[in-house]
Amino acid sequence: MPTYDNSTIDAAEASDALRGLAHASRVFDQPAEMYGVIGDLSSAMRSLHQVLDQLATNHENRAACAFNDDGNHDAGVQDALTAADELRQAARLLDQSYDRLATGFVAAGRIAWHHDPSPETHTTMNRTWISVVFLQGDDADEVLDLIDTHGTQTAVEYLSNWDYGEETTSAAIANQSTYDAIPAGTLDKVAEHGIYTLTYNPFMGHVGLFRHPDVGEEPATPAPKPAPRRQAVRDASGYQPVRRPDATQSRGLGL
Repeated sequence: MPTYDNSTIDAAEASDALRGLAHASRVFDQPAEMYGVIGDLSSAMRSLHQVLDQLATNHENRAACAFNDDGNHDAGVQDALTAADELRQAARLLDQSYDRLATGFVAAGRIAWHHDPSPETHTTMNRTWISVVFLQGDDADEVLDLIDTHGTQTAVEYLSNWDYGEETTSAAIANQSTYDAIPAGTLDKVAEHGIYTLTYNPFMGHVGLFRHPDVGEEPATPAPKPAPRRQAVRDASGYQPVRRPDATQSRGLGL
């Protein structure tokens, strides 16, 4: 629940909520529910615009207290003003996204979803990408470390341990975890190795492995599982909220 007076806690909860939505919105059993989700996102974008403007203003207002790590006040002021400018630029770009979202919201409101497809439709949905495994939060950290240390091919070989061939394909079809294109976000990084495509985002903390079943290649030989520093990586097809430190703990530098 929002506090309305603790920005640190509210920002942490907003981040967790969006992580959950990013996972939950991969499939809609009831397509009509998408209209309400788009409406809520429109409201969220207006609020995010306000937050960015307020953060920019606060950076400017508190510039007199800004120093860098070496105690240089001039450098601290410059960074505070630069941050304010970039935050306002982000808010302006968000306006463009909001306009697009509003147009999509209106179009979505004109759709009457039926349970069965029309027999006259000629649209072919070639959903050929199979989701093998999706990890996030602490579960993804082990794989992200593996990518940093040994590269994406080793990470693909490791994650292929979760590919059981036809069993994985059948489960993905049953769970509607098949895609006509790799579901990668703007900030996601993508790497292809053989029949697999790896998507990962070190900033958001998630990793996904997808297989193209139409490619006539044998699955990659699974690499030995690395010894986990925190815990064994598990199949995260069932979403679990990311554990984060106490939201009241300071995340920035304060003097």
